Amino acid sequence: MQGKHLYEYAVIRVVPRVEREEFINVGIIMLCKREKYLKARYSVDEAKLNLFSSELDMDSLCSGLSAFDKICSGDRQGGYIATLDITERFRWLTAVRSTSIQTSRSNRGFSDNLDTTFEKLYEELVM
Repeated sequence: MQGKHLYEYAVIRVVPRVEREEFINVGIIMLCKREKYLKARYSVDEAKLNLFSSELDMDSLCSGLSAFDKICSGDRQGGYIATLDITERFRWLTAVRSTSIQTSRSNRGFSDNLDTTFEKLYEELVM
């Protein structure tokens, strides 16, 4: 990849108790339409999440987060949404919702290397 690429990203958050509006960053989703780049990564720190709420169903949470993988990769198990073009998939994944898995608002930037930028964002905002 040469030159600067416009990208968008959002932080994937777990909101253990929606009514409290507290969240923990667990992942990143990033899109570059021109390069047909759509990638997500997340990690679940059960101990950290249990500090917020011991009532979380970790299996359901992990299942919900795995939808990001399926939809980003276009996996048929991601359902209809996984068949859309990557921009529509990103918009669907980052739409505002009031569930225990949410994303931040989309942010933009320019990158010479999308994978390096993705890793940097993941380290800065999640880890």
